[in-house]
Amino acid sequence: MSVTLDIKLKRANKVYHEGPIPLISSSIEVAKAGKIPGGKTEIPFEFPLISKGNKVLYETYHGVFVNIQYTLRCDLKRPLLAKDLSRSCEFIVHSQPQKSKIVPTPVKFSITPETLQNVRERSQLPLFLIRGHLDATSCVISQPLTGEVQVDKSDVPIKSIELQLVRVETCGCAEGYARDATEIQNIQIAEGDVGHGMPIPVHMVFPRLFTCPTLETTNFKVEFEINVVVILQDDHLITENFPLKLCRV
Repeated sequence: MSVTLDIKLKRANKVYHEGPIPLISSSIEVAKAGKIPGGKTEIPFEFPLISKGNKVLYETYHGVFVNIQYTLRCDLKRPLLAKDLSRSCEFIVHSQPQKSKIVPTPVKFSITPETLQNVRERSQLPLFLIRGHLDATSCVISQPLTGEVQVDKSDVPIKSIELQLVRVETCGCAEGYARDATEIQNIQIAEGDVGHGMPIPVHMVFPRLFTCPTLETTNFKVEFEINVVVILQDDHLITENFPLKLCRV
């Protein structure tokens, strides 16, 4: 008869918080040696979520060069002639909410050929004026990023308007640091030549696991940026970049 082993967490979203009970890296015996009867056997368990020494339990985050994961592993030791069983299950840690309140500060922007950076042939650019605002660049991670974009003028028809969320991971030590920016998600908020003077709503939900509160430690940093990208029919790419600070409240 085949035997299977599984771990089930009581919380459907698998989210847990640091403290007041912190995480320990240790083994606990949930059942003493003996015979398990046929059928389904459930063994309840719990343990405190405690960090070791002065270490910090950072929020769960799945990145490219920075990965923060918390895993449970259950081992079932069996007699000599039977193979031991092992099962792993990831659970999610949320950092403690910050106590101070966040006061949203709208950030306005105006994009013209003169405001663009790293442009070689500025004189060959079509004339355009794109205005808008983000309701805040200090954002609560559990709430969407919102704002508006408005095309006031464009000599060339618009092909697409997109929001690009970028994570910036910095890793290293005193000898040197490596900084790498990768796209997390891209959302199209307008397609085709939108009407001039018409406000286009900005709404982006921060993806779970691929974002975390902005993090800076001795050896690594995890930061985030948002790009408002306007693509013209002649494939000119117009981009406005905004650094974001994410937090949990």
